[in-house]
Amino acid sequence: MTRLRISVIPDSRPVKLTIELPAEIHRDLILYAELVSRGAAGEPSDTIPDAARLVPLMVGRFMETDRVFQRQRRGRTSRAKPVGSGPDSAP
Repeated sequence: MTRLRISVIPDSRPVKLTIELPAEIHRDLILYAELVSRGAAGEPSDTIPDAARLVPLMVGRFMETDRVFQRQRRGRTSRAKPVGSGPDSAP
């Protein structure tokens, strides 16, 4: 039987977290959602996005722009063994 190049599919299921926010941050998050709903034209929209949907985007953007984190992350992944590599993996 021929070995496939991709032998393992990484777990990409969402993970649910429950967090507590200080009231001030929650108010700002709600305001941010309202501002996002206005769009580029600055016109108010009928729908305000769920503020909780903004949190993963904000956390992702924060980590994406954190230079020290990105440097550390690259250092860790370059030392890690790639999936599917090793003596018995297909070229």
